[in-house]
Amino acid sequence: MSKTTSLKEIDTTAPKSLNKKETKKENIKLAEKIGKLQYQMAAQGKYSMLVILQGMDASGKDGATRHVFSMCNPSGCEVESFKVPTSEELSHDFLWRVHKYAPAKGMIQVFNRSHYEDIIIPVLNKTISKKTLKRRYDHVNDFEELLADNDTTVIKIYLHVSPEQQRERLQERMTNPEKHWKHNPDDWNKADRYDDMVDIYDDIFDQCDTVPWNIIPADNNWYKVNQISKIVLKALEDMKLDWPKLEEGRVNVL
Repeated sequence: MSKTTSLKEIDTTAPKSLNKKETKKENIKLAEKIGKLQYQMAAQGKYSMLVILQGMDASGKDGATRHVFSMCNPSGCEVESFKVPTSEELSHDFLWRVHKYAPAKGMIQVFNRSHYEDIIIPVLNKTISKKTLKRRYDHVNDFEELLADNDTTVIKIYLHVSPEQQRERLQERMTNPEKHWKHNPDDWNKADRYDDMVDIYDDIFDQCDTVPWNIIPADNNWYKVNQISKIVLKALEDMKLDWPKLEEGRVNVL
């Protein structure tokens, strides 16, 4: 099967026609709108949203989450990150640790890395057979379709950072005291295999497309936040949210 997606052909930078200062101002307004609709979604308790953020190390998943959802009520928006599976997690099926964090009605759940890590890393390290890989693709598609059937809007985003920008950000983690905590020597090893990672993601985009992917240029943080915010906002607006009606027969005694 030939590839229909090629990250190598997609730009990682913001359009030169955009104004950085004006876009940053727009980002604040977008965050405010997202916050208001998230509050309404929580009150209605009918729909939920899962935002899946994938990308190379240092593509800016943490920063994007912090900015896009900065105006959301903390009680209605949660973030979970999936890294190396624990021994307990490995004793279950690969979706076990993920499924229990699927959003409840009224909630926005952000996956900073997700079930796709259980495809990417095994393929990169060549520890998975083609047969098992095919089954995982099918299970992921079924899982995301199940969520959609339960009134969960699934948004899948890949943050597309260039190898040059990735290395610059990884280097900053070693030189900036405020970012030392993010440094992981293994990130450099994976950065050395940038092309291999790109090939894996290209396959994922083609095989796991029950829910479409949004590929966002991630070299410019302000543009990345802008594009993700617009995608999330449109998804919330498409829900046609409404405020719950006043319960009839309820009497408050003052």
